[in-house]
Amino acid sequence: MMQFLYRVRRRVLALLRWRTRGVKVAAFDGGGRVLLVRHGYGRSDLWMLPGGGLHRGERADAGAVRELAEETGCRLAEAAVLARFEARAEGRRDTVWLVRGRTDDAPQPDGREVIEACFFSPDAPPPEASPATRRRLAELAAGRVAGGAW
Repeated sequence: MMQFLYRVRRRVLALLRWRTRGVKVAAFDGGGRVLLVRHGYGRSDLWMLPGGGLHRGERADAGAVRELAEETGCRLAEAAVLARFEARAEGRRDTVWLVRGRTDDAPQPDGREVIEACFFSPDAPPPEASPATRRRLAELAAGRVAGGAW
């Protein structure tokens, strides 16, 4: 059902050409590992940074805290907006903010939206990590997240 609703939502947003706003969260644990998730919809075979849509008027750092808690049960501390990106996937226009923070919690995916969540070394993400996730991790490691195209 999630997969069907995801496809319908994507088509409606593309047809209406709505601009969406969202966040991706680079949440690191005390050992410097980054939290990645696999969603129960869309490309569920890929590991990605957690995140989601922002509510109307919601700041990116607040949205990152909320989304991480909703998807993984983890609390995000020291949330800092690093960069703004533009994406044009699937015929719609997205603005995505990358937010970095720290968590001391063990992830507990909700089993619907997120089916798996795990910490990985940022310099050795799983082979199934999305290309965008790999780019963001490389930029974080190099200390030069500049924004631009997602």
